[in-house]
Amino acid sequence: MAGAPASPIEVRFLDLLFSRRAVLVALVFLSVIVVLCACAPWVARGDPDQMNVRARLTEPGAEYWLGADAFGRDVASRLLYAGRVSLGVGLGVAALSSLVGIAIGLCAGFFRRLDAPLSRLVDAMMAFPDILLAIALVSIMGGSAINVIIALSIVYAPRIARVVRASTLVIRELPFVEAATALGVTTPSIMVRHVLPNILSPIIVQATFIFAYAMLAEAGLSFLGVGIDPSTPTWGTMVNEGRQYLDQAMFLILLPGLAISISVLALQLIGDGLRDALDPRLARDL
Repeated sequence: MAGAPASPIEVRFLDLLFSRRAVLVALVFLSVIVVLCACAPWVARGDPDQMNVRARLTEPGAEYWLGADAFGRDVASRLLYAGRVSLGVGLGVAALSSLVGIAIGLCAGFFRRLDAPLSRLVDAMMAFPDILLAIALVSIMGGSAINVIIALSIVYAPRIARVVRASTLVIRELPFVEAATALGVTTPSIMVRHVLPNILSPIIVQATFIFAYAMLAEAGLSFLGVGIDPSTPTWGTMVNEGRQYLDQAMFLILLPGLAISISVLALQLIGDGLRDALDPRLARDL
């Protein structure tokens, strides 16, 4: 049985999303990176932690396609497995911070009594520099992937909360929300079934940017040695390990640095494309 044809709205959205070639290129690059990292057990040439001291600092060649690090470990394998952790942290932070931010933003925007205290809490959290707050939280909780995700989610949740609050303040005054209230629909049901679906667009865009910010923050924490345990390969850990061999093997920093840069840039471009496609005013201009 043939699938249902795409609706005009879906076609219009895709046309707007891919109206800029940069967005399409970014999506292709990000998809390739995600697929390669997800298939690391089948794509990688071997165990990322397998050492061969005699091959230490081997330059890229036939035996080691992307070279070997100071312990003789295959850089290509480590890049793929490290990407799984770095991308996983970014996705986890985007998801968890969105959930927390949506809860805070909906409560602040819908309940007038909670607006002031929750808004002040969000403002206080955003007053701290992101990386310093993340370092403090990770230092308290300990360096593990789960703790890094929780810490960075606490750091970035206020961004989602502010967006959700601002959108909720507008949506709650619209006639269909007033009609639902007059009909006796419960407040939680109004928030989930009527308000939330109408504010998903800015949330999706902001979550895309947070995905990129979280990857950069995780790389920064790992580079500073306060992030995920060094025994777990991440792109930031690889940069940290390779910096002391910069004059001997620049590829140890260059390759994970490129992976971080390309992934973050692709996410930013995709976020810009989503913003343009989901914003009706920008859509009319395009």
